[in-house]
Amino acid sequence: MSQKPVDQLSEDEARAELAALAKAIAAADIAYHQNDAPEITDADYDALRQRNAALEEAFPELVRTDSPSGAVGAAPVEGFAKVRHGVPMLSLSNAFSDEDVTDFVARAKKFFMADTLRDPDFKLEFTAEPKIDGLSASLRYENGVFVKGATRGDGSVGEDITENLKTIGDIPHRLKGSGWPAVIEIRGEVYMTHAEFKRLKDHSAKFGGQDYVNPRNTAAGSLRQKNPEITASRNLNFFAYAWGIAEDAEGNPQPPAATQHEIVQKFGDWGFVTNPLMIRTESADELLAHYRMIETQRATLGYDIDGVVYKLDRLDLQARWGFVARAPRWAIAHKFPAEQATTILTGIDIQVGRTGALTPVARLQPVTVGGVVVENATLHNEDYIKGIGNNGEPIRNGVDLRVGDTVIVQRAGDVIPQIVDVVLDKRPADAQPYVFPHICPACGSEAVRELNEKTGKLDSVRRCTGELICPAQAVENLKHFVARDAMDIDGLGDKQVTQFYAEGRIVRPADIFTLRARDERSMKKLKDVEGFGATSVKKLFDAIDARREPELDRFIYALGIRHVGETTGALLAKEFGSIENFRAVALAAAQHEDGHSVFPQIGGIGETVRSSIMAFFANERNVQALDDLLVEVKPKPYVVTISADSVVAGKTVVFTGALEKMTRSEAKAMAERLGAKVAGSVSAKTDILVAGPGAGSKLKTAEQHGVEVISEDEWFERVGR
Repeated sequence: MSQKPVDQLSEDEARAELAALAKAIAAADIAYHQNDAPEITDADYDALRQRNAALEEAFPELVRTDSPSGAVGAAPVEGFAKVRHGVPMLSLSNAFSDEDVTDFVARAKKFFMADTLRDPDFKLEFTAEPKIDGLSASLRYENGVFVKGATRGDGSVGEDITENLKTIGDIPHRLKGSGWPAVIEIRGEVYMTHAEFKRLKDHSAKFGGQDYVNPRNTAAGSLRQKNPEITASRNLNFFAYAWGIAEDAEGNPQPPAATQHEIVQKFGDWGFVTNPLMIRTESADELLAHYRMIETQRATLGYDIDGVVYKLDRLDLQARWGFVARAPRWAIAHKFPAEQATTILTGIDIQVGRTGALTPVARLQPVTVGGVVVENATLHNEDYIKGIGNNGEPIRNGVDLRVGDTVIVQRAGDVIPQIVDVVLDKRPADAQPYVFPHICPACGSEAVRELNEKTGKLDSVRRCTGELICPAQAVENLKHFVARDAMDIDGLGDKQVTQFYAEGRIVRPADIFTLRARDERSMKKLKDVEGFGATSVKKLFDAIDARREPELDRFIYALGIRHVGETTGALLAKEFGSIENFRAVALAAAQHEDGHSVFPQIGGIGETVRSSIMAFFANERNVQALDDLLVEVKPKPYVVTISADSVVAGKTVVFTGALEKMTRSEAKAMAERLGAKVAGSVSAKTDILVAGPGAGSKLKTAEQHGVEVISEDEWFERVGR
């Protein structure tokens, strides 16, 4: 989407952008409505539609025949019978600010100004109710009997999902009470509660099933099952809030009531579940107050909502005000901020990382933020909980976090959710300040905050002093050791490491490479353990053996020395050339009174890293663990093969996209060994961009700067590998 203001676009630019927007919006509609797997956030989708509307308003002569302005949803999914709606199922226009809501009310008052002047008793009333984040459905009843149900589809034609809808307990097979029309289509939202979503997600994880992202997508997928028994097992729910056709026995229109509010009340009389948070009012201020009240209750509702819907109450006035394009003029959806939500802090847990860091994690009442269910959020450290930032400055206006607080959670893009504010007037009277533990919860050792020698300030992180006796650190170190960017042992992931450690099969890295031999001698073979078999165990052992001669830089990084990342590992490997040299120098420095005079000065490696390396080798248990590991593993010497005929020596290379023959870290190491400089972003100084499948913005930037672009295969051909 262009960032250029609409009024500065040429006609050709506007035409091209409208074409791109139509394509992007159509693809997003299919992903959301047909596939139940959104590819962009609600906020990004809304931005596309807003941009499209602005362009069409500025360039009305360029409005396309396939314009998204008149489209609702997406075409029905193949495999289901089609159902044509007697009355189209339209979407709603969106409001994103208080001003949008007051403008909506003002437009209504302006449209009906003549009525107000003519009749002093005339008044405009509006309803407000939560906007349920689920799948819209229409239920046709004839003489009170449910005969057919359908999805929204493209608004005109939906999918016949009658049998699946019949499995939902909130949908009556026969209407209760009396007074309903001979034919009526009841419309509403099928949704899944947070409790049911968690039950299904936990059950799926236990048996190795699919990973469910959020209740909305899961509910939609459940409703489209070919087997109604599967739908029934998902325990879906339904809120009724609208209607389509309403006719008497002769086919004449027969509205069930005169107002929106009254009709929803009748739905309840007929056996439907309606939302208890619906109100009716004349005031825009009261509509906004209700919006804020619902937002603060969002976390406790037990189901997902993404805003509040306002509707003109009287049906005759709705008919007079009419429709525009894909939406009625008489209704509007006031969306919540897409990347924020209000929820409740139910607890604070302490996790111990592989470096001994005690990291607090917030346990939250589940709430959907940006399309993902959020139950946890990072709290960083004990100062963060107190309302103090890394530099000592106040955060959240200096307000601390307490269990029971109502908090605002933010999630932007792929960033880990974080708590950005506290709703103080919702704080429980008995909420107590959180006391951060000074004892490691994993091993009982003292947890301390180190003094930074340079600044004289305490480190913001509290760390366990238990080192290798701490089981939390041992497991995390093992996970780090086998990770893809470290030793990269296929088939030995977090789950297997945790299980093997708990069973005593693997305690130290060296144990990984003796696992096959010990298993052969064991009475209880790994192949007989639940979740394994002869084939999978053989693959695991073969994968372990394939890593007995790792690259030196990956091996150094895999050791898990604090502050030694991938880049530092490569610098150390390049400096020392072999693991034997690295061990000897580091051990000598660790044993010397002034270790910094012994350990060489290496560009890119500062005092903090050198101190960390020496501290690692000063620990006899670490040295013994390394020596035991080197009995089983022989890291390759780090050889820099810069030769006179190296075609990439001195060139700046960038890798992007999904590389298929090597990992990103392997690609970087290869290029550096050949004398190239590897950069993370493309600029005019870049010489070569190696682009794998899925290359995105870097590819466009390279084309703009005239940078040479080659494939992964062409890279291997060029470097002679």
